[in-house]
Amino acid sequence: MTGVPDTASRTRSSPTLTLVILALGALAYTMAQTMIVPALPRIQQELGVSTSNVTWLLTLNLLAAAIATPITGRLGDMFGKERLLLISLGVFALGSLIPILGHSFALYLLGRLIQGSGGAILPLAIGIIRDEFPRERVATGIGTISAMYGIGGGIALVISGVLVDKLGVDSIFVLSLLLSFIAAIATWRFVPESPVRVRAAIDYVGATLMATGLAGVLLAISEGNHWGWTSSGVLGLFAAGAIVLVLFGLWELRIPEPLIDMRLMRRRAMWTVNVAAFSVGLAIFGSFVLVPQLVQTPSSVGYGFGASVTLAGLYLLPSALLMFLAGPLSGRMSTRGGSRLPLALGAAFGVISCVMLAVLHDHPWQILVGNAILGMGLGLSLAAMANLVIDAVPQEQTGMAMSVNLIARSAGGAIGGQIAAAILTGSMNADGLPSIGGYEGAFLLSAAGAATALVVTAFMPRGRSSAAQARMEDDAARAEAPA
Repeated sequence: MTGVPDTASRTRSSPTLTLVILALGALAYTMAQTMIVPALPRIQQELGVSTSNVTWLLTLNLLAAAIATPITGRLGDMFGKERLLLISLGVFALGSLIPILGHSFALYLLGRLIQGSGGAILPLAIGIIRDEFPRERVATGIGTISAMYGIGGGIALVISGVLVDKLGVDSIFVLSLLLSFIAAIATWRFVPESPVRVRAAIDYVGATLMATGLAGVLLAISEGNHWGWTSSGVLGLFAAGAIVLVLFGLWELRIPEPLIDMRLMRRRAMWTVNVAAFSVGLAIFGSFVLVPQLVQTPSSVGYGFGASVTLAGLYLLPSALLMFLAGPLSGRMSTRGGSRLPLALGAAFGVISCVMLAVLHDHPWQILVGNAILGMGLGLSLAAMANLVIDAVPQEQTGMAMSVNLIARSAGGAIGGQIAAAILTGSMNADGLPSIGGYEGAFLLSAAGAATALVVTAFMPRGRSSAAQARMEDDAARAEAPA
């Protein structure tokens, strides 16, 4: 299994234009992940859907993304990242179109399922940057794309309430469709195809085992609060999913051309960054879900500010703005001295922010400052993790490795979200609202996630890996080669 160059003629674009187009595609996807959250109560009201059923709009999307992302990322390594990015954008656009065709819960579910199947947009975009950008711009470009994960979520929460209130639920799908369509056309026209290929067979058995195992575990996590964490359904799904994932790992170690190289995944440079991704996923929940709920709580209960949905989204603006600045900054730091430092700094900022929000939440400025610090931390850490993955793997396995890291981050967010929701539910007062102690406990859970990521950085290899040095040499050779 080797990576070989594709010598077909390709349309060259400036790295800046390519980065803008890739960032637009990443922004479209990450916004869609979060825009649905403020719309859930309206969907429940208009379509008469129960609370447990409406959350399937989140669950199905998560399951589809977790299953499709590593498969699509691997196909990108094999057949071309630009080609698979274009397909992913098309799939995502189709998922955005379907809910517009009819105001029904079934179409919403189908659309969200298909949207999630386009989840490889971010790892494919990062892979294209690694393959195509000049050496000195790779880390900063990856930092910009990684920052879209948080920026998109923050922007989505700001504008989603306005769109739903003024134009209805379908408007959020219309926006996703427009952004993904523009990104797809621009990708087709201006983004060059990656020259790196992997000659390998498609591991259908591995793909089936991975999809089945992930579906069982993630479904158990998503439904734990509704079905009960000790219910036979949740425990059975956890057990079945874990058994199938063990079988998947054993299968991948046996075959010569695996879907996911398990030997690579268990190297210290890889397992540490994936643990960090999982831990940061826990911390992200504190910004995007807890803060809007907290500030919307009527002040008459003793905390909260009675903010509208739109105003609650504005509390996240400092986080989104700081992430936009911190992502490229993290990339420049990685270029100069490696990515461990920005990851450690980002995790430290995350701990400070979440502890501050747990202790200081009586005034709006405290929420704004805490969110701004968290945005800086997430921007630094998300970009650093992507660059650490790039440094740790051969060029022909970029799509696969980035996809695994994204799954780890998403799984951390899903678990953190469910545990925090259970903490809030367990602290309910007689008025049906969580106590402030519940919010404080949930913020401390996010702080624990960031602290774990900080501890993990101590176990990461120091200096640049051999893969990173090889990448730099390959990039230098490619830059000297005739166009």
